[in-house]
Amino acid sequence: MDHVAIMKKSWGLTPKVLTGEKTVETRWYKARYAPWNKIKRGDAIYFKDSGELITVKATVSKVEQFKNLDERKTGEILKRYSHKDLGTTDIIPAVREHITNKRYCIVIHLRNPQAVEPFEVNKSGYGSMSAWVCTNDINKLKKKAF
Repeated sequence: MDHVAIMKKSWGLTPKVLTGEKTVETRWYKARYAPWNKIKRGDAIYFKDSGELITVKATVSKVEQFKNLDERKTGEILKRYSHKDLGTTDIIPAVREHITNKRYCIVIHLRNPQAVEPFEVNKSGYGSMSAWVCTNDINKLKKKAF
C-alpha cells in the first residue's frame, strides 16, 4: 500500500526525512484515523509539506500503535521517540499543543528515504483537511499534467 503524509511546513520535518535526521513519523489522534490498522512494514510513504508537492519517499520498516493514552503514556512515547521524530529532544510548544489530549499514537519507523521527482496529488474523496491518505497505488492520485 502507498501512503501520503501531509506535513506541517512550519515544523520543517520533511527535509529531515530525506537527510535521515527523522527516522520515525508519529501521528497523534483523538480517534482511530488513517493510517491506524492500515499501514504495515514494506509500505511506501510519500511526504509533502502542506500546500507543496510530494518530494520525498520512504519505506516503512516497523509500525507501533498505542491506545488509551494518558499524560504518562504520552510522555513516555515523547521521551522515547522525540529525537527520532523531530530531530531534537526539545519539543516546541506547537507540537506539545498538538498532542495534548490525544488518545492514540502511531509510531512509523522509516528506512531508505529518497528524493522523488516532485509531483502533485489529488486528494478528492479523502477530505480536504486530511493529513494522511492511504491508496493501493500512488499513481492513481497523481494529478495529470496538461
